[in-house]
Amino acid sequence: MFEQRHDELNLAEDPAGMEPDGHVVFIGRVSSPWTLREECPKNMRQARERNAPARLVLEPAYRDGLSGLEGYSHIHILTWLHHSPRNLIVQKPRHATEAKGVFAIRSPARPNPIGLHTATILRIDRSSGTIDLDAIDVLDGTPVLDIKPYFPSVDAIADAEIPNKERT
Repeated sequence: MFEQRHDELNLAEDPAGMEPDGHVVFIGRVSSPWTLREECPKNMRQARERNAPARLVLEPAYRDGLSGLEGYSHIHILTWLHHSPRNLIVQKPRHATEAKGVFAIRSPARPNPIGLHTATILRIDRSSGTIDLDAIDVLDGTPVLDIKPYFPSVDAIADAEIPNKERT
């Protein structure tokens, strides 16, 4: 699913084969229109431009955790990008002129393939454990690790900076 590109570096040991440091559980799955990597949007901006709603479906044991989420307009969603390789430490994205360390890019290929998505809540149904979203940039069936409410007062950073060449 991921091809090795020029100037990319692999870790000496693939994290997927290492002893786990913690115990993570999947609380649900994403239901999205994207079934193939080639058709999946690369980011939430592209996902919104395609106007294709999505849904989070929580396992029954975690549905009570939705209590109090009503009234929030947005959530952060942490996903496990289970199709992604975990051994690339330096990558060269197709659009980039030079390779970069994995922590300087948003590629899904990383030691712990955790995705971060901020989505608009369209509807919450606690009884079915579903949250309807405006969009999502992951494949159908992607595991959900966690959901957190978006707080504009602490999550929006007005003076955040990125390198000039990344602003386009």
